[in-house]
Order: sequence, then C-alpha cells, then structure tokens
Amino acid sequence: MNTLAMNLLLVCLGGALGSVTRYLVSLATPRGTLVVNLVGSFFIALLMALMRPSDVRLVLVTGFLGGFTTYSAFNEETLRLLRAGSVGAAAGYVLLTVFGCLAAGYVGLVVSRVLIR
Repeated sequence: MNTLAMNLLLVCLGGALGSVTRYLVSLATPRGTLVVNLVGSFFIALLMALMRPSDVRLVLVTGFLGGFTTYSAFNEETLRLLRAGSVGAAAGYVLLTVFGCLAAGYVGLVVSRVLIR
C-alpha cells in the first residue's frame, strides 16, 4: 500500500471513531456541540504543540478530532495565524468564517424554500 493510501486509511479510521464519539456525547448531554467544540479545541491545540507529524498525529488530530469537531480545526488555524504574528489575518479569518458560514447557511435555507415550493 502506498503512503497516500495508508494516510487516507488512517484518517478514515480516526474520523469514523471521532464521529461516533461526537454522536455519543450529543446523546449524553443537551449541550453536546458545545462540549465537543471545547474539548476538541483543547486537544487539537495540545496535540499540535506536543506531537511531531506522524501516523499517530494523523489519526488523532486530522482523523479523530477532525471527525469529532471541525471547530477544533478552525481554532488551530486561527491560533497558527496568531503564533505567526498575523493578528489582522487571524481576525479576518474568524470574521469571514463566522459570518460567511452564517450567510452560507441562510442561503441554503432560502434555496431549500425555493425547492420545496
């Protein structure tokens, strides 16, 4: 098996486990999404700081935490910009992500109403 295929398999394995874990957390608590986002953000920042690129990091960070919460990836990208001293870029990224996603969601709702008619 080549490296790309193996990496994809590792990400899929971790992602499946992360998605199932997210679902179980959402069943266990009414604030599951908030819990998942906070826990995921903590662990992705911790693991990215402590681990060098490896198969284990690929499974845990990209796979498991990626499946567990996409917010943690957003958080890490913002922190990376801040660590690089790009405060303006980080602020722009946060604003564009939050408001862009809200706008995209709203457009999706509008399109769904048109399709339902």
